[in-house]
Amino acid sequence: MKSKHNPYKYAALGTLMLISTAITLPVFGQGKPADPQLKIYRATPDKINNLVHTKLNVKFDYKKRHLYGEEWVTLQPHFYATDSLRLDAKGMDIKELALFNNGKKTPLKYTYDNLTLNIRLDKTYQKSEKYTLYIAYTAKPDELQLEAGAAITDAKGLYFINPDSTEKGKPVQIWTQGELESSSAWFPTIDHTNQKTTQEISMTVPAKYVTLSNGRLDSQKKNADGTRTDTWKMELPHSPYLFMMAVGDFKIYKDKWKDKEVNYYLEPAYAPYAKDIFGFTPEVMDFYSQILGVDYPWNKYAQIVVRDYVSGAMENTTATLHGDYVQGTARELADRYYDKGRSTIVHELFHQWFGDYVTAESWSNLTVNESFADLSETLWAEHKYGQDAGDAHNYDAMQSYLSDPGNEKKDLVRFHYHNSMDMFDGVSYQKGGRVLNMLRNYLGKEAFYKGLGLYLKTNAFKNGEAHQLRLALEEVSGKDLNWFFNQWYFGAGHPLLDIKYNWDEQTKTQQVILTQSQQGDAFRLPMAIDIYSGGKKIRKQVWMNDKTDTLSWKLDRKPDLVNVDGDKILLTKKSDHKTLAEFWFQYQNAGLYVDRLEAIEAAKAASKEQDPTAEKILIAALQDKYYELRIQAIEAITPGKAKLYALALPELIKTAQKDENNLVRAAAIRSLYTSEQPEKYKEIYQEALKSSSYAIIGAGLEGTAILDKPQALQLAKNLEKDSKGNLTKAIVSIYGISGGDSEWPFVYQNFINADPQSKFDMFSDFINIIAAVKSPEYAGQGIRAIKDFGIKYKAHGVAPKIIQILQQLKPVRTGMNDQTSADLIDQSVKELEKP
Repeated sequence: MKSKHNPYKYAALGTLMLISTAITLPVFGQGKPADPQLKIYRATPDKINNLVHTKLNVKFDYKKRHLYGEEWVTLQPHFYATDSLRLDAKGMDIKELALFNNGKKTPLKYTYDNLTLNIRLDKTYQKSEKYTLYIAYTAKPDELQLEAGAAITDAKGLYFINPDSTEKGKPVQIWTQGELESSSAWFPTIDHTNQKTTQEISMTVPAKYVTLSNGRLDSQKKNADGTRTDTWKMELPHSPYLFMMAVGDFKIYKDKWKDKEVNYYLEPAYAPYAKDIFGFTPEVMDFYSQILGVDYPWNKYAQIVVRDYVSGAMENTTATLHGDYVQGTARELADRYYDKGRSTIVHELFHQWFGDYVTAESWSNLTVNESFADLSETLWAEHKYGQDAGDAHNYDAMQSYLSDPGNEKKDLVRFHYHNSMDMFDGVSYQKGGRVLNMLRNYLGKEAFYKGLGLYLKTNAFKNGEAHQLRLALEEVSGKDLNWFFNQWYFGAGHPLLDIKYNWDEQTKTQQVILTQSQQGDAFRLPMAIDIYSGGKKIRKQVWMNDKTDTLSWKLDRKPDLVNVDGDKILLTKKSDHKTLAEFWFQYQNAGLYVDRLEAIEAAKAASKEQDPTAEKILIAALQDKYYELRIQAIEAITPGKAKLYALALPELIKTAQKDENNLVRAAAIRSLYTSEQPEKYKEIYQEALKSSSYAIIGAGLEGTAILDKPQALQLAKNLEKDSKGNLTKAIVSIYGISGGDSEWPFVYQNFINADPQSKFDMFSDFINIIAAVKSPEYAGQGIRAIKDFGIKYKAHGVAPKIIQILQQLKPVRTGMNDQTSADLIDQSVKELEKP
């Protein structure tokens, strides 16, 4: 049903859209203003007592959202004799605390400040003596008020999802999130990365539910009250933050790697697609085991998908927990390729070696966990999908790091930060992964992987830091790496590299002038420079040691191309002063993904002047072997560039009809419907609507909307029930322009359930339909959702822009005689303006 015209909506629409598109997503780990916390040296925690074994017996109160626990924790002094013990225990009621010896409990004296238990032991224990405490307690995670961060948005450790079944369509679940130091919100422990303990967890749950924890399922016991007690045992030591539990209605798909269990836990609706989602896991385990020379070190590997997860995923030992974005039907996954979900799956698996088997000694050394997991995404892409896919992933990660100016001031290993959560940023992840990739290139793959294997074997079931990594790589390679680690691990920033070229015809000399313009010292940069001349490539291995360096070579003739950083491996922000003709040669001959991308980007800039060489590059890129570069070319060839578009049109039509990649085909369809004669391609849009690909159907629907909005609106209504991914975005887009009250529930529900990036993508359409709906109730739902988005990301500068949007929306709602919404906007603005 077509909504009635709303004159107020369209009066403000342009302004609303402009403001909404100015919103950018928060960058994880953005730098915070200087504060006293940054002056504190974050030392590795002293080891006074060591955890040895942790035994837990837990039950859950779904109504109160409490955990009732009993714990038997065994410890011993690390080296020096001690008569006291400190345990982290956040927000608990401590019912009983006693020494446990031969079944006998002896009460101990302690003090408790709601965060820490300080316990006086019954005697002074020597380093050879073990002792066991018994603690009965109640954990109350929903009553905790703890500072979290951007990467992990909550710190209460234990989560009850829809425990009273009031949210329709949402399952009842319990799950835990221990990183950073949140395991101590559901059991007392020494909540530090440099502690390792074996564990045993017995969970008593409603018998209808499935449980998962670390290690092996040792026993299951049915109880008379309709519950069941599952006991899980972890017989190899690992850190407390890696403890996990999950409880809920999950279907288990059983797979294996060699003789080890590999299981996938999914909601029943997604259980039929378990193999599609996770089925490549054994292949990845095999690949990582081979390159590292260390077989997957645990007795099983499980992956579970939960609702309302507070981060991307978590590498709990033997049992990774994923947010629900990784799951999808076979149709959804067909549009995803090497997406966030698949890259997260391999990222978390690599942590089973780097993070779990060998754990960062402190959060300051987080790089030995997260940089490796970040690198692993590139390694798998390269191995499974080819060099272009690996290089594309590496390049995108590099740009992510470079895009946040706050990153350049942070060391990779750093002992000063406001909150340990601040370590989870583009430096520990994307920069660290690129640093390791440079190291792999410098040492060679064989030496690099062998060095990683030595690091793992030397520090197995213990802790590591950057120095131990350096020593292992030096031992294998025979190379001194102090300069590399001092520069990239214990220093900040990256080079700003300017590259100029000069050919002297008289002396037949080619010069390359390299200049680093960043503040501070020069970066030492070993690099390959490839010289293309007379149909041959000559590689020069050079070092740049100073801020400015001029390199010269005598040649027979002017080279066709001098390609600095021939492996495209350097972590740098680069200005490369090649001519367009040289970029065209680079596109045709240098061959790497970044070589071709650089040529395409140069052509994009030059195509505004209708440069024929730029046109050649972009036309050639329409048939590039890698799909992302085909999309780049399609998006660069706009109808506004009439001559270029006319040249490209035959290939665009062919691509829109036949390209093997769903995303490329959808991009080509979008290009056609933005042309000056979109009606000529009506059959292509109609054919797209028959596709199994959500991306292609979405593009076809958008093309139809250009020609016939009422028809597109009706088609959108028919497609609502089976819409995912890009099709959902297309439907929301159409509703944002043509929708009203009848379309609101679909738009609202999809906005509420979307991840932050998808919310951002939907923002303009979401605002538009808020401006269109007649119902004050619907408008109020939207206003509150916008306000909540602004509050959630307030620390990242989003709130002022949200306030602008709301203020622009107010006269629209007032003009519709909706004073309720206008008042709600005023109230929301006040909340957003609070410090």
